Amino acid sequence: MRDSEKRMFDEYVRRIGFDGDPRPDLVTLRQMHRRHLAAIAYENLDVQLDVPISFELDAIFAKLVQSRRGGWCFEMNALLAWALEWIGFRVTRMAGAVLRNQRGEAAIGNHLVLCVQLDQPYLADVGFGDGLIEPVPLVAGPIRQDFLDFSLERIEDWWRFHNHPQGGAASFDFKLQPAPVDLLQRQAHWLQTAPESGFVQNAICQRYVRGELSILRGKVLKIIRATGVEQRSIEHIDDLHSVLTQQFDIVVPDIRHLWARIERRHQERQQQQVQQ
Repeated sequence: MRDSEKRMFDEYVRRIGFDGDPRPDLVTLRQMHRRHLAAIAYENLDVQLDVPISFELDAIFAKLVQSRRGGWCFEMNALLAWALEWIGFRVTRMAGAVLRNQRGEAAIGNHLVLCVQLDQPYLADVGFGDGLIEPVPLVAGPIRQDFLDFSLERIEDWWRFHNHPQGGAASFDFKLQPAPVDLLQRQAHWLQTAPESGFVQNAICQRYVRGELSILRGKVLKIIRATGVEQRSIEHIDDLHSVLTQQFDIVVPDIRHLWARIERRHQERQQQQVQQ
């Protein structure tokens, strides 16, 4: 088992381009976090294709590492947590609550987020898509990473992460305690199947690399840089394929089914706007 996991770990670090000597220290944590984000895009394309998303490590590894796909928080942070623990880090998987300030307790567990214990607790999160570039100490106050501004706030026994102004979701809350797996699984099922879920309603891809944050929502591609924001529409299936492969480095699954889903949802939104 140890030899098998060693082979998996070696394949993972090749996937993210980490070529240092992995140790349970802050240098390794920062490098793995940043390289994971650059190499593996955040995406929900399986939800759009009606493919159930697994919580099993073997399935996550096969998809994100071997098939060169991306994933969402329940996959991205699960994979990073496993790799960090293999090195020797102490990792707590926590139940995040995206927009708990608006959605209340029903939001708890709709995000998986990590706490890594070193000289102090560090917040690590490669699964928010457009959030932290590197882990940060769990200390209230402003956070500046590259050209993006975040912050951490303490609210009674909760912590709140405030995303940058261009972020898709404004915040998520969490407590410093392990997440019940069944809670995460229930929330993941709802997010994959409920008609009102944003993951069902929109194809989403996000990736930060080389000073650019690329965000795809349906037919709209937004690229955020220090110099400003560039935005355009995806007009045809070949354009979508090019964006997914070149901008997000995703080996595209079923492009025809995906494009049909994106087109249909785009038309539905246009009709709703006309009716309003």
